[in-house]
Amino acid sequence: MTRENLLFGIIGILLGFIVGFIFASTMSQRQPAPTVANQSLPSNHPQVQSSGSPDPQKVFADVQAAIKQARSEPNNFDAQMKAAELYYQIQRYEQAIDFLLKANQIKPDSYEAIVALGQVNIDAQNYDQAEKWLKAALLKKPEDIRVLASLTFALLEKGDATGGEKAIKTLEKVDPQNQDLPQFRDKLATLKSK
Repeated sequence: MTRENLLFGIIGILLGFIVGFIFASTMSQRQPAPTVANQSLPSNHPQVQSSGSPDPQKVFADVQAAIKQARSEPNNFDAQMKAAELYYQIQRYEQAIDFLLKANQIKPDSYEAIVALGQVNIDAQNYDQAEKWLKAALLKKPEDIRVLASLTFALLEKGDATGGEKAIKTLEKVDPQNQDLPQFRDKLATLKSK
């Protein structure tokens, strides 16, 4: 089996999981509530489905098309970001990171890609990489509270009490009412007590 065949096989399995999940979710929620259109129909008429639920076949096709486009257009920033988002949604973090790195190569100044690299690396528990990307994001927007909170979390999770304490102090200055501060202080106290 060649590498390409293996790669297509893995993508097929991944897409199968996505479609299966969406299909199962759709089926479990298929108790249609009476809509205005259904209320005006005769009582023995079958229920008319609303257009609110996604068509699993269309979703599967959209996912396949997005990943195929990202692979066939390696210089298309939006395609790389979309493929990364799809992989992130199904918690395939390493694949999401690969596409985000490609997007970052295309547009190194994209704040969106830099922040996404930080966040996905946190979720993948790559705290050193998360720290690198989040610090790069803060160089662009030093008072982005959500990035600062993510950096604080990453530093504390990797066990960096000194860096975590500094990040907490910065967060306290920028957003003293931040709801994550008590949790961060508790984590810091636990690290210092070890």
